[in-house]
Amino acid sequence: MRDNNLEEQPNNPLHGVRLDFMLDTLVDRFGWGGLGKIIRINCFNLNPTKKSSLKFLRKTDWARKKVEDLYLEVVRD
Repeated sequence: MRDNNLEEQPNNPLHGVRLDFMLDTLVDRFGWGGLGKIIRINCFNLNPTKKSSLKFLRKTDWARKKVEDLYLEVVRD
């Protein structure tokens, strides 16, 4: 069985990168406080947890996009 998703997205730098991995990478780099200053959303600023942040990001497209964009900036540096 061939992986059609890989063929459909050969130039997508986020293909295969899980949201929890992106969040872990950003928290390791900036900490919750720093991440909350860069991306001003409550799940990063008010009692942040990985579980609550992932739940919010999976439901909120604009917030997920901000996380994805910041992750791409970090891995390109």
